[in-house]
Amino acid sequence: MSETVQLTAADGFVCPAYVAQPPAAPRGAIVVLQEIFGVNSHIRSVVDGFAQQGYLAIAPALFHRLQHGVELGYAAADVELGRDLKGQAEALAAPGVQADIAAAIAYGAQHGGPRVGVVGYCWGGLLVWRSACALDGLSAAVAYYGGGMTNAQEAARSPRCPVLCHFGEQDHAIPIEGVHAFAKAQPGVEVQMYAAQHGFNCDQRASFDAPSAELARRRTLDFFERHLA
Repeated sequence: MSETVQLTAADGFVCPAYVAQPPAAPRGAIVVLQEIFGVNSHIRSVVDGFAQQGYLAIAPALFHRLQHGVELGYAAADVELGRDLKGQAEALAAPGVQADIAAAIAYGAQHGGPRVGVVGYCWGGLLVWRSACALDGLSAAVAYYGGGMTNAQEAARSPRCPVLCHFGEQDHAIPIEGVHAFAKAQPGVEVQMYAAQHGFNCDQRASFDAPSAELARRRTLDFFERHLA
C-alpha cells in the first residue's frame, strides 16, 4: 500500500513524501533520496521495491522548497532542468533539504523503526553521504554514484553510521581516480565498483546495466539486513 504523507521539518516547512508500506509489520524503515529528476515513477518503484522486502520506505520530495510536483524524465531537457533545480537546492541556506531528510528519518523511526536506513541515487547519493555524516537517527546508509561526494571536502567528512557506496567504473561524471581517493580516505566505508556507467541502477535510463543493478541490489539488501532488520 502506498500513499503521500506530509512531513513537517524542524523549520516548519511542509514537504510531501511518497510512502510504501510492507505487507507485514515493518522490519525497519528506509528513506529513499531522489536523483535530480524528482520523486518520479522510477523513484516510486524503488520505494515500492524496498517495501516488498519488508521495509517501510519513504521518499521526500526534495525539490519542494523550490518547485512543487517535480517529476522529470531522462531526456536532455529534463537533465538540464534537474541540474538547475539541484543547483538551486544546493544554494539554499543551511540546513536546506537536509531538514526534510531529517523529517523523513523521524517519520521512518516512528512508523517503521526503530532502525532507519537511507539510500540515494546520483544527487541523492551525495545527500546520503552528508546525512550519514551529519544527521541523527540513521543505522545504515547506501549511496549510489553520489555526484560530488568524492571531492576532497566531502571525503573529509566522518560518517556516524555504516556506509556502503556503489560506483560505476565507466562513470563520466565521477572520475575513477576520485573514487579511489575517497576509498583511501574512508577505509571504514564499503566501496563497491561495477563495470557500468552513471545511473546504472535506473531501468529508465540508457545507461541501465541489469547485471550491475542486480548485484548492487543484493549487496544493498544484505547491508540493510545486517544493520536494520
